[in-house]
Amino acid sequence: MANIIVAFPKAEDAKNIRNILNRNGFHVIAICTTGAQVLNYAEELNDGIVVCGYRFADMRYGELHEYLPDEFEMLLIASERYWGESTADNLVCISMPLKLHDFIDTLTMMEEAQLRRRRKRRAQPKVRNEGDQAVIAGAKEVLMERNHMTETEAHRYIQKCSMDSGTNMVETAHMILDIMKP
Repeated sequence: MANIIVAFPKAEDAKNIRNILNRNGFHVIAICTTGAQVLNYAEELNDGIVVCGYRFADMRYGELHEYLPDEFEMLLIASERYWGESTADNLVCISMPLKLHDFIDTLTMMEEAQLRRRRKRRAQPKVRNEGDQAVIAGAKEVLMERNHMTETEAHRYIQKCSMDSGTNMVETAHMILDIMKP
């Protein structure tokens, strides 16, 4: 489920959109009346969708879109004459007057795309820094020397201990080094 932030200059408009979304199975994290509020919420979240109008008291949608983290998408609800301000991949526009069916379908499509991207990011192997790699390598060496394991066996042992204890591999490697080093 995507993190949805609803942002309109009038709080009543934002609440109406939130209610429509809630009735259609979406979960709205926050409603905002300024771009600064949206940015504050966006900083706390990994990704999400901002459903917003054209202009706020402190900025226009183009500026807000520019300042949003890359993992966020924007669904602009505005007249077509305002669409030209920003053209980006993660910006979708719906014209006024709002057609409920088009709005819900578009948001559903955006949410599904975001879930696919989230799964893809999780599937990518994590890149460890040199210090973390050195700790894991040190733990492997200790296991290979003391327990007569191969490098692959030592690696799998650290992975299994990591999964069993609910810690990451670096923390597990630190624990192995703390326990096994004299």
